[in-house]
Amino acid sequence: KLVTLSPFVFPAPDLIPPGACNLLNSSTIYANNEVNLAEVDIYGFDYDYTLAQYSNALNTMIYNKAREFLIEHFKYPEGIRKYDYLSNFAVRGLHYDIQKGLLMKIDAFHYIEPGTVYRGLSPVPDEEVLQLFGGTFHVPLQQDSGFYGKGPKVKQFMDIFSIPEMTLLAVANDFFITNDIEYDPVHLFKDISVTVGMVHLKGYMYKWIMEDLGKNSFHVFRGDETDAVLHRLASSGKKLFLITNSPFSFVDRGMTHMVGKNWRDFFDVVIVQADKPHFFTDCIKPFRRLDGNGDLRWEKIKSLDKGQIYKQGNLFDFLRLTGWRGSKVLYFGDHLYSDLADLMLRHGWRTAAIVPELEQETKVVSTDRYGMNLTWMQALTGLMERLQTHRDPVSKQVFLEWQKEREELRVMTKNLFNPQFGSIFRTCHNPTYFSRRLCRFSDVYMTSLSCLLNYDLSYTFYPRRTPLQHEAPLWMDQLCTGCMKTPFLEEMSHIR
Repeated sequence: KLVTLSPFVFPAPDLIPPGACNLLNSSTIYANNEVNLAEVDIYGFDYDYTLAQYSNALNTMIYNKAREFLIEHFKYPEGIRKYDYLSNFAVRGLHYDIQKGLLMKIDAFHYIEPGTVYRGLSPVPDEEVLQLFGGTFHVPLQQDSGFYGKGPKVKQFMDIFSIPEMTLLAVANDFFITNDIEYDPVHLFKDISVTVGMVHLKGYMYKWIMEDLGKNSFHVFRGDETDAVLHRLASSGKKLFLITNSPFSFVDRGMTHMVGKNWRDFFDVVIVQADKPHFFTDCIKPFRRLDGNGDLRWEKIKSLDKGQIYKQGNLFDFLRLTGWRGSKVLYFGDHLYSDLADLMLRHGWRTAAIVPELEQETKVVSTDRYGMNLTWMQALTGLMERLQTHRDPVSKQVFLEWQKEREELRVMTKNLFNPQFGSIFRTCHNPTYFSRRLCRFSDVYMTSLSCLLNYDLSYTFYPRRTPLQHEAPLWMDQLCTGCMKTPFLEEMSHIR
């Protein structure tokens, strides 16, 4: 006898299997690939969102200034000014169809997740999405974003700084659509790209943060933890280096605030305005030394010396001058393309991705509501898989009801993370395109650099052996990494 069931008649403890995970720890380091820290002698770092963590208030300021440029420099309608920054609209890793003016979420197999396509601030019905993409949710490889997230027709927004840009694109599109004003989405995309770039190129972001450091420092946080990480690594005899696209004056102010005026003593090599990702692929640009005032020197660089500041350059000269090669180097960065991709694929460095979104995502995954939704959704999927072979009218009706309920659960689960786009790591059940790149370009990933404080420097990170589709989960190693006690979490808690 077939009966339609609903998860909402069951209390959560009865629905969730014994031992289900609700103890995820955002201070955990997660492994995509096995990494033994005892083999790592050299630690490298990006600066923004790696050594320095910024508050969400910075996104609001970037959005406001870019919106001002759009109206005053590019002469866009004044009505766009009425749109305030929407902090919970976009998430990192989304794709934007430049010609269609659509913001959307794509999975690891290049399929658009239904219900996550937005034109302006309004969702596009799935039926219309199918019409726009030729009767399919699939985005062809030749249209999709290229190696660095920039394709001919589609761009992927992988940078944390890109969230204000996505929001401005959405509100500008929304203004033209709701006011029935004809416009070219391609022009809009290019103009907004320029306005957001102007915020960085004209130094506004650097100015805001440096001014704030002299006041209440609400933009930069976790400085004590960065200080503790650097002290620990240096005192253990590790070599440290910094490669950042930011200018020296900005980095110097931030590092002095977090670590102290002698922060350069920690680093064996410091490189600013490196122009990543071109730094990793260009063989031509030479290093130039900066003097104590930040002015460029003219002499030829024959060695990279401790205590000196270098500008530009390229990775090939860096490798030649330092001899730091292969898996004994571990580099930390937040941008999967600009910071990590080339280092892993071309040079064999170990890579660590900083993913601040993990903190909130692990909180959601640990809730009873998420556990109940996911458990029942998986149960429904299994029931549907078995029922589909029954062709009688009752079975068909029950299957349709289960299918509808499963879709409702998918939407509810997505909304727990973000009402528009859901989790940055998953679509309905597949990994997102962002997750695919995260697994491909990073050996390990974590919420912040401070997670390193929870582990001994001889610790080995082992990825969980999750079963492939044709394998049975027969082993006992299915306890997720985040449930395991991090070795030094309690000992390091005083830093937090």
